[in-house]
Amino acid sequence: MYAKLVFRNAKRSVNDYLVYIVTMTICVALFYSFLSISSSYYHPDIGSEYNFTMLSDGMKMAICAITLFLLFLIRFVNNYMLRRRQKEFALESVMGMEQKTIGRLFFGETFVMGLISIAAGIFLGMFCSQFITAMLVTSYGKTYKLTWTLFPDTVMLTVSFFVLSFLVIGLFNTRTIRKTKIIDMLTADRENEPELTKSRWIKIVVILYEGLSLWMIAAGVNIAWFYYDRRFAFPVRIMFWGNILLPAVSLLWTAFWFFRRKKINFQQLLPGLLVCAVLNAFAAASVPALTKLYYLSLHGGIFNQYLLFILIHLVFFISSLIYLTASFIAAWKEKSPEYRYHGENLFFFGQILSKLDTSSKTMTLICITLVLAIFLFIAAPVLTGWASGYLDIRSMYDVQISSRYNDVYREENLPHDNYEIVTDYLGEHGIKTDYDCTFSLYLPRRDDFHNRAKYDFPVAAISLSDYNQIREMLGYEPIFLPENQFTTQWQTIASAQERDRFLAEHTSIKTDAGELALSGQSYYEEAMGETLYNSYTDVLYIFPDSVCEKLLPVMRNRYMITSEKIPYEDARKLEQIFSEEYPELTDTDVSYAIRLSTLQINRTKASNFVLQAAMLYAAVVLMVICLTILSLQQLLDAGKYKYRFSVLRKLGVEEGQIGKLVLKQLGLWFGLPVMTAVLVSAIVIFYFIQTVSAEISAYIGFGTLMLQIGTTLGILVLLLTCYFISTWILFKRSVEL
Repeated sequence: MYAKLVFRNAKRSVNDYLVYIVTMTICVALFYSFLSISSSYYHPDIGSEYNFTMLSDGMKMAICAITLFLLFLIRFVNNYMLRRRQKEFALESVMGMEQKTIGRLFFGETFVMGLISIAAGIFLGMFCSQFITAMLVTSYGKTYKLTWTLFPDTVMLTVSFFVLSFLVIGLFNTRTIRKTKIIDMLTADRENEPELTKSRWIKIVVILYEGLSLWMIAAGVNIAWFYYDRRFAFPVRIMFWGNILLPAVSLLWTAFWFFRRKKINFQQLLPGLLVCAVLNAFAAASVPALTKLYYLSLHGGIFNQYLLFILIHLVFFISSLIYLTASFIAAWKEKSPEYRYHGENLFFFGQILSKLDTSSKTMTLICITLVLAIFLFIAAPVLTGWASGYLDIRSMYDVQISSRYNDVYREENLPHDNYEIVTDYLGEHGIKTDYDCTFSLYLPRRDDFHNRAKYDFPVAAISLSDYNQIREMLGYEPIFLPENQFTTQWQTIASAQERDRFLAEHTSIKTDAGELALSGQSYYEEAMGETLYNSYTDVLYIFPDSVCEKLLPVMRNRYMITSEKIPYEDARKLEQIFSEEYPELTDTDVSYAIRLSTLQINRTKASNFVLQAAMLYAAVVLMVICLTILSLQQLLDAGKYKYRFSVLRKLGVEEGQIGKLVLKQLGLWFGLPVMTAVLVSAIVIFYFIQTVSAEISAYIGFGTLMLQIGTTLGILVLLLTCYFISTWILFKRSVEL
């Protein structure tokens, strides 16, 4: 009998469960589509040179960790359904049904709807997984073929996770129904939320922010004590003093308010702190920017500290702005009587102000979460594009052997080996080579051998014949160099300003073989790999062979290009054999390294895909959570507003005007957190792009990046539009007679 009642109630309340079903279906579809990559039945054709195990394991861990956020969403949607049905539960109790039975019936209804969502989500996930597969196969440079496959282990994991989630949350719902009094159920839709003035969250935020100001002052004084110099450029001096004085201003403003709090209320304190937060954020952001621009000797820990300061300032800015929105609107209402009494604006102001005063904390959390989601959307293509472009530089050769002399202090211990162990291994496994170049890198002056200051290592040199042989391997044209002249080779990461400044300061150099003049063609910047350069340098000298014969060779490298890609297992075995013969640090203190393009590409592509998929999945999950909460909040309040809108109709307001009023109200509720999040995200993303502009220019390209950002923003706008339109339609139906 109870089973029939569950199915009958579920069928009768299908409209109420529509939001629940749609949200859960989206969650299941996302979970299944992303997790299908980790299935033991998933065997994409990516070639023998790749190993899929690393990607599969990493994907499973990342997706399962992020999916824990869905528990919050499931709980929130269940609470929404619970509040919508309170009056119905109260009537059933009055008619004699036990509350524990009502709880079980409600659990049965939500569980049935959950099973429907799981089935629909898995079916939808089959389609969505094709996009994930296409993204994966394309990243490995393979052709994508459409295949429709249902993976049993992924289905079992999806069903198990969501069924367990429904069971746990269902128990909480049953307990809530049992503990709720009938009178509270009957009056639930008429309860007012607690006023904001009774909540201390914003006061706690202010106290924490003042603690941050003290921390910033201490950090600014400490950095100025150790690094400040009057000879610094004016912007740098402003940076040092700004990070001391501006936090002090926020403390002084708070102290002034504290002593005048009887005349200046708390609402008047926040605008001043809001302005201070903006100024402090710019001051903190100037530290990494100016350090990079003026090559200041600040260490990485200071960078991380000031990035944290920027983040906290932005959080405080969002909190204060949304909290003060009600005050701004109220002030606008009082100062603009002609607008206040125009049409239905008085009703609109009442609707907005009554709700803003009680929901600013929720709106703040939604806004902060949206900022994080937008940043993940934008940062995912930047980071993966950066890593992919960097991979092209690192894996230019199928076999790349290099050595370093950083810890060698005796010249007789410098490397002179030709690494024949690699030749023997490739021959035994029938792997032929098209190009093979073993060469040395030299120091222009023997005295530079003992120069080991970090970021001040001497620039190494290569002979013209070896340099041309490497260029031939990579398909570049050979170069010509007159006697007694030199030229330079630059890494792609080096900026034009760095290159021009270096060349202006090195129009000639002194070597152990005599003085050389800079050639008319002073530089080349084709990509040739990063092991071609000395530690902490981005430039390489190119000398005539006769000059290099008289110089001290300090590094011994070997580059090889094979006829076919080395299979993954063979590459892994070769790396192991080489590491045993040439460890990372030998008894002579020489450091050896081998890079096999097969292993590099496999590891990098796997980690890149896991990173990109995890960031996109997390961004979608966070976005869905935020938009669902915004939507359900409005739909839950629609029942309370039904009487208010009925009064408008009795006063003669037409349905068209009511529709516009609803549209305006929802536009504010969606627009306030979304537009604030977009504004803050734009600032964060602009600063992020400026910080890594050299890497973007070298490895991605700004045109490609802008296209990716445009595509991402299009997806976000589409998602927001769908949620907004759906909420608007359902809200209008809820307030209709």
